[in-house]
Amino acid sequence: MINGRSVLAIIPARGGSKGLPGKNIRELAGRPLVGWPIQAAKRSTYVDRVVVSTDDYEIAKVAQEQGAEVPFLRPKELAQDTSTTFSVLEHAIEHFKKVEKVYEYCLLLEPTSPLTQSSDVDQALERLDENRDVADSIVGVSKVEAAHPTFDVTINEKGLIKPYLPDGFSKIGRRQDLDDLYYFEGSLYISKITVLLQKKTFYHERTLPYIVPRWMAFEIDELVDFICIEAIMKNRDRIDAHHEVKS
Repeated sequence: MINGRSVLAIIPARGGSKGLPGKNIRELAGRPLVGWPIQAAKRSTYVDRVVVSTDDYEIAKVAQEQGAEVPFLRPKELAQDTSTTFSVLEHAIEHFKKVEKVYEYCLLLEPTSPLTQSSDVDQALERLDENRDVADSIVGVSKVEAAHPTFDVTINEKGLIKPYLPDGFSKIGRRQDLDDLYYFEGSLYISKITVLLQKKTFYHERTLPYIVPRWMAFEIDELVDFICIEAIMKNRDRIDAHHEVKS
């Protein structure tokens, strides 16, 4: 709990990944992928319950071994490529409502973002709870750097590049002179449950940003992502020391 308000962590992990079969239970740096968000949630100061929503018996078994609860198997209709994350969260929340257990906050952690730590969860929950008067949710974002839209182009019918933004090539300047932009990444999502059920999304006019560095925003979709994130995990001390020197 945080200031008397309970926190439910939900980790969606369906079977049948097409891009990387068995992704959610594939080993990453000595732990199955689904185990990383489970540990981040379990080590949080504030999370009351850690639940994995899956349709897959093998994932359920691994999730339980990693310390999560799997109180139900997700219906197959909520485990399709077209299934929305909100529908999965709503299903889990309604399950607990039926057993007369109501939570104040919902924390969503995804196995595809395994670099999130318990300290991130705690800091994000603290920031959201401290700003309840202006915000109902908080989501991970990271600063747009090399992919800033000022440097983006399309290719016209003649096969030539054309600036994506209407200002043209004359407005392309130094990266350090550009306005800061941020993109949604997958490290964490937290919302008041009543608002989440009403809005059906974490993104709205009362959403705070939880800013993470570029290295932490890596997500796993394919094998090369596993390799990159494993390298980051093995070099966390060096990365942290580098950022301490820069700050």
